[in-house]
Amino acid sequence: MSCLKGLLTSCLVLASVLSWAQAVPISIDKTKVKIPEETVKEPPQSVDTGLHYDRYLREVIDFLEKDQHFREKLHNTDMEDIKQGKLAKELDFVSHHVRSKLDELKRQEVSRLRTLIKAKQDIEGGNDIAVDHQALLKQFEYLNHMNPHTFEVEDLDRLIKSATKDLENYDKERHEEFKRYEMMKEHDRREHLKTLDEDGRKKEEEHYEEMKKKHADHPKVNHPGSKDQLKEVWEEADGLDPEDFDPKTFFNLHDTNGDGFFDEQELESLFTKELEKIYDPTNEEDDMVEMEEERLRMREHVMNEVDSNKDRLVSLDEFLVATKKKEFLEPDSWETLEQNQAYTEEEMREFEEQLVRQEEDLNQKAADLQKQREDLERQQEQLNAQKIELQQAVEHMERIKTQKVPPPSEILKGNAVPESVGQDQPPVPPEHQPLPPGHQDVPPAQQHHDELQNLQALGQEHQNTPHENQPLPPGHNSAPEDPPQATLDHNIVP
Repeated sequence: MSCLKGLLTSCLVLASVLSWAQAVPISIDKTKVKIPEETVKEPPQSVDTGLHYDRYLREVIDFLEKDQHFREKLHNTDMEDIKQGKLAKELDFVSHHVRSKLDELKRQEVSRLRTLIKAKQDIEGGNDIAVDHQALLKQFEYLNHMNPHTFEVEDLDRLIKSATKDLENYDKERHEEFKRYEMMKEHDRREHLKTLDEDGRKKEEEHYEEMKKKHADHPKVNHPGSKDQLKEVWEEADGLDPEDFDPKTFFNLHDTNGDGFFDEQELESLFTKELEKIYDPTNEEDDMVEMEEERLRMREHVMNEVDSNKDRLVSLDEFLVATKKKEFLEPDSWETLEQNQAYTEEEMREFEEQLVRQEEDLNQKAADLQKQREDLERQQEQLNAQKIELQQAVEHMERIKTQKVPPPSEILKGNAVPESVGQDQPPVPPEHQPLPPGHQDVPPAQQHHDELQNLQALGQEHQNTPHENQPLPPGHNSAPEDPPQATLDHNIVP
């Protein structure tokens, strides 16, 4: 069972070092009190491993531990057998209840991954593009995407191998992250010097050298995992007589969860006294980020020397064997970070060139965004102008609809004026008034010709009608006879 626990507890250690800015206060000494075995049986479950499949890993391990058969097979299984997939084959013999729960966990995990893929696709603007989930799920090596419904032997094998590989790569990635931190700190210092005058730069350089000298002035640091280092913990943290130092008793005292192993957290707690010699949070010259890097360097060194089966745990037997080695009794001196610069000048030069390129890219993106903003503002202005024009057209149409148009005869006489025309709107001149039906769009020459024809027709009708039989207009029926009328020459056209 210890090997699988080692896998999980190794994951748990990652959470304490994921953020460089959140250093653990060294004033808290975890080695002073032995936590009773009945109080703490497992690593803290609230700690996140930092793996993107952390929850899935935890739940699978928790349910496998509940199966009696699987627990028995784990008892004598070493890490190498787990890496080779021998443990995964035992999955076929676990209880039906556990298998059903594992199936459910896998379906939930596949659904979660698909949701993440879809969300990423939407963010990148691919809403109209069909998503091939099977192809995208291939990037997640810790489960078998071809079977999204049931948890099989291959799934357990993939999960163990992926977690192991991710943990092995973690130390390398951590070193690279710390190197970038140190180079950025130096880059900022150099950029600050450029902003100062000659006297200011001289004072700043003197202050910098003074801080380096103060930081390097500290008591001797014992070799991590050596007898001298452990005896110091025995005496100062545990309050015991150094002459009574006993490796087995020491191991049992600091195996805080009582599982028979030192995990990575328990090992790191042993180095607190050494770190207090070098780093003090109240000192300007001491960088707490560097303190955490030093702590992890010490843990990594002890694991490489003591953890013989590479399961990321130190058993009691491994610990006792290490205490008999020459390195334990007569170790070499330990070189701290100030004696081992994290980067070379060539790496620093490449880092600064990369920063220049990144700044140029950011400036170009900023210029592109500014141009897009200006284009959008111009488009907005055009839309606003079009909106105003449309509003004016609508208002004009509304005014036309509310006007009362008079009969054409009244319009021809020039007597009718639309009711809507009032004090705010001048009368329409006769020449601009609408024409009666039949006269619209008729050229002036054509209108004159038509009028002549109408007059000629009227004259001919008058000539053919007897004068005495013509009806009198209203009001003239009883009037005296009219005086003689002049003869009308119908051939004369005005």
